Amino acid sequence: FFTWRDVKVKYKHTFIGAAWAIFQPFITMIIFTVFFGHFAKLPSDGIPYPIFVYTGLLFWTLFSTGLTQSSNSFVDNEKIVTKIYFPRIILPISSILTNIIDFFVAFVILIGMMFYYQFTPSIVGIILFPILILLTIFSTLGIGLLFASLNVKYRDVRFILPFFIQLLLFVTPVIYPVSIVGANYRWILGLNPMSGVIDAARAGILGTREIDWILLGFSAGMMVIYCFIGFFYFKKVERYFADVI
Repeated sequence: FFTWRDVKVKYKHTFIGAAWAIFQPFITMIIFTVFFGHFAKLPSDGIPYPIFVYTGLLFWTLFSTGLTQSSNSFVDNEKIVTKIYFPRIILPISSILTNIIDFFVAFVILIGMMFYYQFTPSIVGIILFPILILLTIFSTLGIGLLFASLNVKYRDVRFILPFFIQLLLFVTPVIYPVSIVGANYRWILGLNPMSGVIDAARAGILGTREIDWILLGFSAGMMVIYCFIGFFYFKKVERYFADVI
């Protein structure tokens, strides 16, 4: 049974988590706007830079946070993995899905910014919105499964992961538009599944232009490949987890 103290502690953690879900992308947006929008003057396809970068940060935060948590899910739950048999894929999946609530909490800020800057989502963007969330989740799961499986045997992976995510941020069109890359080389961005997701989110949710279906389709195809690679490697080494973790 829960005591009143347990309820207060749980409420406090929930409140702090919700507040952090709002302020993390919001503060990051302010920093990026100052340095990349004001000083570096990166283009933003005619969109005010704060809402331009915040839209990208929403999906990027869902991806990067989920990737970090899922990659460490087996090691962080070592006692459960070694003592109880259960479908271990539940651990990375649950660690990713818990971030959905934070995503929608932070999405409230985007709605406010859309009213302020007078942006209206397109019908296609509204329909595509849940699909973009699913693409983000499955992209996170595919890559997260691979890192989580590697992390069980090679513990140095958890130290390399933050650098990898930080590097991946700058090869993802979060702080700059896809249009900054020439059309002949845009397929390279498509190798990153989040490129198509973030570009389509800006085009559809903000309703500024047509969605680049080729880039989105290419990114979705890469998502399927990463999911296959991650799941294949996970199933290959899963039976050794209890022995080497």
